[in-house]
Amino acid sequence: MKNYIPQKASSIEELIKDCPKNQVILDNLIRAWAIINSPKYKKILCSISGGSDSDIMLDIVWRCDKDNKVDYVWFDTGLEYQATKDHLEYLERKYDIKFIRKKAIKPIPIACKEHGKPFISKNVSEFIQRLQRHNFQWEDESFDVLIKKYPKCQSALEWWCNTKGENSQFNIKNKKWLKEFMIKNPPVFKISNKCCTYAKKKVANKILKENKYDLNIIGVRKSEGGARATAYKNCFDDTDGDYDNYRPIFWYRDQDKIDYENTYGIIHSNCYTEYGLKRTGCVGCPYGRNFEDELEVVKQYEPKLYKAVCNIFKDSYEYTRQYKEFIENMKG
Repeated sequence: MKNYIPQKASSIEELIKDCPKNQVILDNLIRAWAIINSPKYKKILCSISGGSDSDIMLDIVWRCDKDNKVDYVWFDTGLEYQATKDHLEYLERKYDIKFIRKKAIKPIPIACKEHGKPFISKNVSEFIQRLQRHNFQWEDESFDVLIKKYPKCQSALEWWCNTKGENSQFNIKNKKWLKEFMIKNPPVFKISNKCCTYAKKKVANKILKENKYDLNIIGVRKSEGGARATAYKNCFDDTDGDYDNYRPIFWYRDQDKIDYENTYGIIHSNCYTEYGLKRTGCVGCPYGRNFEDELEVVKQYEPKLYKAVCNIFKDSYEYTRQYKEFIENMKG
């Protein structure tokens, strides 16, 4: 990869002059230029994570921001790789910027202790939390029977009873044999998705409103899947609220990322280049499909963090392992 020194563009022609022969990148650069430089937006906030998607988004936004309207924020969840923190310092030097560093309203360890631990996914954790709040007994009954026993728990019961149509993500049957597993192995610890809420979501909403930003930029890609990606239909939301939302790399697939990285000399953190991780985020997050592999990496490279996550997420790890073993046994 060539040693590429980034340059802010003063015009759309300058911005696209080095663009690779990739229509997705070209289209999205033109769109980014138009949105970021629109007179509609006076104050723009861009959320940076230090991950590989975020690196590309930062490069795009910085190049397009000819009038320096964009502020960059990083949310410290309380469970961050040292390699990510080091990478943020590198990015500040590379682009001559300074990140706004915002601590969690409740760091992940505290949120997990107070509200519950994450399990499988945000959606699953949310519905289980609602059921637990109503002292649900993990019963294999029809919705009509259960709604009489738990009248204020309709949406979670609909999830539990698979009432939302054949392919809805709001049915428990989307997670293979999870209902059968939970009937036989009810959770003995609190489950919740609130760690994300208090570490990032509420913090982001607070800084956006208090500082009167009119555009919010985040690094979500449709091809990633998951709750965040499937929540959006497009790269841009023109809202009636205090600010609009823009996702510059929403349409990027993996090959588009590679083309951009090779053309513009994007260097990722040691989490990718040395540790060999495929994703970064909150260290050891139980939502990760391959959290066991990640734990081995953390144990090797950041042993203090390893001890912390094993303590914080212990119940969730053990319950997930039980669930995976249950699936294997059901397969016969």
